[in-house]
Amino acid sequence: MADTKREIERKFEFTTDEAEQRGVPDLTGTAGIAAVADRGTADLDAVYYDTPDQRLAADGVTLRRRTGGPDAGWHLKLPVSPGVRDEIGAPLSDTVPRHLAALVRSRARDADLVPLVRLRSTRRIRHLLDADGALLAELSTDTVHAESRQAEDPAAATADWTEIEVELADGTDPSLLDAVQKKFRKAGIRASDSPSKLARALAETGAAATPPPRPDWGDGTAGAYVLAFLREQRDALVALDPAVRRDLPDAVHQMRVASRRLRSALKTHRKVLDPTATDPLGDELRRLARELGVDRDQEVLHERFRTRIGELPHPLLLGPVRGRLRTWNNGRRAESRRRALSALDDPRQLALLDSLDALLADPPLLHAAGKPAGPVLAKAVRREYDRLAGRIADALALDPGPDRDLALHSARKAAKRARYAAEAAVPVLGKPAKRLRKDLKAVQTLLGDHQDGVVAREALRDLSIQAAAACENAFTWGVLYAREDALAAQSERDLPHLWDKVSRRAPGKGLRP
Repeated sequence: MADTKREIERKFEFTTDEAEQRGVPDLTGTAGIAAVADRGTADLDAVYYDTPDQRLAADGVTLRRRTGGPDAGWHLKLPVSPGVRDEIGAPLSDTVPRHLAALVRSRARDADLVPLVRLRSTRRIRHLLDADGALLAELSTDTVHAESRQAEDPAAATADWTEIEVELADGTDPSLLDAVQKKFRKAGIRASDSPSKLARALAETGAAATPPPRPDWGDGTAGAYVLAFLREQRDALVALDPAVRRDLPDAVHQMRVASRRLRSALKTHRKVLDPTATDPLGDELRRLARELGVDRDQEVLHERFRTRIGELPHPLLLGPVRGRLRTWNNGRRAESRRRALSALDDPRQLALLDSLDALLADPPLLHAAGKPAGPVLAKAVRREYDRLAGRIADALALDPGPDRDLALHSARKAAKRARYAAEAAVPVLGKPAKRLRKDLKAVQTLLGDHQDGVVAREALRDLSIQAAAACENAFTWGVLYAREDALAAQSERDLPHLWDKVSRRAPGKGLRP
C-alpha cells in the first residue's frame, strides 16, 4: 500500500560564506517554537527517475528511490501549489513500483523512466517543538552532492551545495514558515530560488533538458486565444490523471469537465481549426467523458439520495433505507470506478494526449485564425447562443413527458457548450462575455437539475424493486420518486421565466471587444 502525506515546506540557502559559517540561528521563541531538539544526522542516497526528455521535471513532479534515513523507499511528489506537494511513498524495490508508474503515466506516456540524477546528502535534523513538546516542524540542514546519471562523464557533471528545509508537521499553521523566513533573512539566509533539489541539481550539473520552443500563434489573433484555451484544458487532463487514480474528491468531475471543454471548443471554433483534423479528437474526448461520467453520475446520485433521505420526516422512513442505499451504491461505485480507471489505462488515452500535443505543436489553422480575436470569438459565442435558443424553444413546444425530457437534456448540452464558448472569450470580450457566462451557467444548472431528476427517478424505481424483492418496505422510495417528479415539474415551469430573463440580455451588437 502507498503511504501518502501532504508536504508543506520551504527551502532556504545561505547568501554568503560568512552566513554559512554562522549556521542556522536559534529559532526558540519564534512563532510559538519553545524548544529546538537535535535529532542527529542521516546519510541519504537518492536516485531521481524521469523520462529522457525530463517530462516529469518540466511539470514539477519528482520520482526518486532513496536509501538511508527513516523513510527509505520510493517517493513520488506531485505539486499541489507553491511550496505544497503530495508525497506518495512505496517500499524499496529494484524497479519503479507499478502504482507509482501509473500515477505519472499521463506525463511519461510510453517513454521509459530512467535514472536521471543521483543526490547524496548528509542531513542534520532538528525538531521545532511547542511548549507541550509537540512537533511543529522539522528543520533539516543538507550538505548535498549531485551527479548527473545521463552525462557521458558523470564525474565531471557534479554540483555541491548546502540548503535548509523547514517542513511543517501535520496541523501546524503555515504562518510559522513566514516567521522562520523573517528570522533567517536577518541571519543572511534567503528563500531558495529552486523549487526542489532535483531542479537545482539539473541546473547546476548542466543536465536540464532544453524545453521545446513554444509555437508563435500570433498575439491578438483568434487562433492564439483558441489554442491558449485548448492548451489550458490539455494541461488539466494531464494533471488530473493521477488525482483520478488516487480517487481524490472532485477529480473525476474536473477531468470530465476538461474533456468537455476541449470537445466543445473544437466544435465551436470550426472556422479557426480545420474540423477534418479535429473531429477525430472530438470523438475520443467524448469517449473519455462518457467513461468518466459513469463514476461521476453515480457519485452525484448517491449524494442526492443521501440528502433527500436526510430531509424526510422520520415517520416517512420505513425499512432499512440507508442500508439499502449503501449496498446499492457500493455495488455500482465499484463498477463505475473500474470503468474510469480502465479508460485512463486504455492505450487510446495515451494516443489522445499525444494527438492533443501534436495539435498544439502544429495546429491546423484556417483563415479565420489569423483575424483579430474579438470579432471571431464574438461571432462564435452568438452562434452557440442561437443554437441553445433553438433547442430550448423546441423543448418547450413539447408536452411534458419522455420526449420533452430528451429535448431538455439536449438543451442542457447546448447550454454547456455556449457557456464554455463565452468562458473562453472572456479575456477578449470582457464583461459582456462574463455576464453571458453567468447567465448560461444559471440555465445549465436548472437544466442539469432537471436531468439529474430524470436519472434519479429511474434509479429510485430500481431501488424500490430491489427493496421489494428483499421483502423490505418500498414506501420511502416511492415518496422520494414523487418528490423528484415534483421537482422536475417545477424546473420545467421555471425554465421559461429564466430563459426570458436571459434572452432579454441576449448577445448582439453589444458583444464585442
